[in-house]
Amino acid sequence: MTAAAGLAPSRNVLPNGAVVIVKNTSTTPAVTLNASIHAGIAYDAPGQDGLAHFASRVIDRGTEARSADDIAEELDRGGVSLAVTVNRHVMSLVCTCLAEDFDTILELLGEIVMTPTFPAPQVETRRGAVITAIRQDEDNPAVMAAEGLMALLYGAEHPYGRRPRGTVDSVNAIGPAALQAFHRACFAPAAMTLAMVGDVEARRATDAAARVFGGWKAGPHAVAALVAPLPAEHRRTMVIPMMNKSQADIAYGFTTIVRNDPAFHAYWLMNNILGQYAIGGRLGDRIRERQGMAYYAMSALDANVIPGPLFIRAGVNPANVERALASIDEEVGRLAADGPTDQEMRESTQYLIGSMPRNLETNAHIASFLQTEEFFGLGLDYDVRLPDLLRAVTREDVAAAARRTLDPAKATVVVAGPYDGTLQ
Repeated sequence: MTAAAGLAPSRNVLPNGAVVIVKNTSTTPAVTLNASIHAGIAYDAPGQDGLAHFASRVIDRGTEARSADDIAEELDRGGVSLAVTVNRHVMSLVCTCLAEDFDTILELLGEIVMTPTFPAPQVETRRGAVITAIRQDEDNPAVMAAEGLMALLYGAEHPYGRRPRGTVDSVNAIGPAALQAFHRACFAPAAMTLAMVGDVEARRATDAAARVFGGWKAGPHAVAALVAPLPAEHRRTMVIPMMNKSQADIAYGFTTIVRNDPAFHAYWLMNNILGQYAIGGRLGDRIRERQGMAYYAMSALDANVIPGPLFIRAGVNPANVERALASIDEEVGRLAADGPTDQEMRESTQYLIGSMPRNLETNAHIASFLQTEEFFGLGLDYDVRLPDLLRAVTREDVAAAARRTLDPAKATVVVAGPYDGTLQ
């Protein structure tokens, strides 16, 4: 199955259910490999918060055929750096190798994905690093505000509301057996998409993937049980005192829509106008540039498989918390009441369309885009359709999205830092 224009990747499904997507490019003699598995934070076992993140830190530290040193030596030999990341839904293993090393590195990647052993000494070494990162998060007002906001929006026990890295106690309770059980439950061919982008012919890459992954057999993989959050009926606030800090961080937000909602592109433009465009959209222009109250002010939209959050973030002097929140409330309410201007619509649409080529400049960026297309079922021609989808969004579409979501009286607000006031 091949799209007719644009990136025009090839897509094949192996008999065991693994999806293989290939895009041939010849800009550099290199290939990016991106294996993404449905094994994100939402798949943490009950009572084992941080399990997926911990697994992502140890999965490349030994396989049935190779030790951690063997893996490191093979990667070093090809000048390859393997990045393992995890988000709410997927764990991704990504690396870029020279085209001449493609088969060797693909085989190594297959071993890491299919047969990790989570050796006890490596687990203990990485446990220390994970716990250090957790303690650093707990000392960071921006992280604490963001995590507090997610817990209020979704509930502390919801997969979206849990702390991604877990807690010191939960990570200390996770051993090799729990990591191996997580791998058995979540890693399966039908749960994996392999995207390969670079200087390799599509048929050759697909055949190589079939050789490496075609014999992989595993039982049914885990399916994350996700419940959509209830819409907020009133304003919710929380203060996380961190009196030894110099800056207060504000996290302010709402739940929005699922990624496949037809209104997504209107929401994307709304977010861009509110707090992402240029140096920060309306929020950055008012709070940071004109009022000089914030070190940063921005917004971000994360529509997902359930209604995802729209975040507004700002870092301010503690004395400016109330004034900054009042300005956020006013900008949010103004966009909901009046909608965007024609100039904002024109400039934001041009900005998002114009940024597409930059976002697809490298093999790694293309591979990530292809993974997003596959995960949300957007279609192999989404890159071709996207400019027209954005151009089709009207001013009223964005105004309707703002009215539907941006109600200051129903905002959720968290402030972390040296602040001891009472939020309204």
